[in-house]
Amino acid sequence: MDNLAHSLAAAALGEAGLKKKTGLGMATLVIAANLPDVDAFGLFFGENLAWRRGWTHGPIAMLLLPPLLVCAVVLFDRWQVREGRRPKERPPLDIGWLLALAYIGWLSHPLLDFMNTYGIRLLMPFSERWFYGDVLFIIDVWLWMALGLGIWLSRRRQRSGSVQPGYPAIISLTVSVFYVATMGASSIVAAQLTRQAAEARGHGPVRAVAASPVPLNPLRREVVFATDDAYGFGVLNWVPFPQLRLEPELIEKNMDDPAVAEARRVKEVADFLYWSRLPFAKVERKSEATIVTIADARYADRTMAGPFVQTVQLASNIGAKQSQRPPNGP
Repeated sequence: MDNLAHSLAAAALGEAGLKKKTGLGMATLVIAANLPDVDAFGLFFGENLAWRRGWTHGPIAMLLLPPLLVCAVVLFDRWQVREGRRPKERPPLDIGWLLALAYIGWLSHPLLDFMNTYGIRLLMPFSERWFYGDVLFIIDVWLWMALGLGIWLSRRRQRSGSVQPGYPAIISLTVSVFYVATMGASSIVAAQLTRQAAEARGHGPVRAVAASPVPLNPLRREVVFATDDAYGFGVLNWVPFPQLRLEPELIEKNMDDPAVAEARRVKEVADFLYWSRLPFAKVERKSEATIVTIADARYADRTMAGPFVQTVQLASNIGAKQSQRPPNGP
């Protein structure tokens, strides 16, 4: 998910009562909830998809990053004391609770990242397998609104001296959990309906289905199903009644074309295919060169329009000559 969603989830947990457990409790929660995304620094080294949602989202990071954050928080508090800048109203630090909040915040991050179609390598470095929830769009404004409203109302109640200021935050977290569970059930049913409809049309066996949520509209799914050598596309709308529309024609994967194997020698393409879940290719053979375009069916249609596209120009008997449009994932 986007970092605003991570921050709001952590802040809602804090307003629900966790921030009172120790000084700098809220700061620890919010920083920990965003800490796994330190892998974004890979962009400065020409890395993106190969680094994203890997090591810093896995079990080793879970063991190391929260304690390191707690050390940084303690050092910051001591620096403020030494410089005479520590707020008098701040409660003393409780190391045990700081560590607990750091782990809670950190764990909220891979949990939310798992919810979308982008993928997360939860077991890195022990396994490079990608996991997908297909539950929420990567930027979900309804989740923002639910969590943000709960945070705002809780802080308002706190300023007014309410006995239970965290009550709205608790409600917002409950509503958010219900919303996520409903969206998850919607994706599961959408995938089942897609599989049944595709195989009823003779497109089986269906090897995989991705029922992707879309921006703003939680009652719509864009579906992709995979056979052995092709993909099918469609749309499922839940209102006014469940209606699944599959496109009549499939699109060939073409991933076994020799030109695609040659294109894999280009680093950007290799990284893209390492991340890709539903890759497909278009190969254009011209007299002077062969052009290979590779996309992922989650984020591109049959025209290969979309943000995740790789184009490589190959020269005969020479190999990869030029790579264009390196991906920039969320």
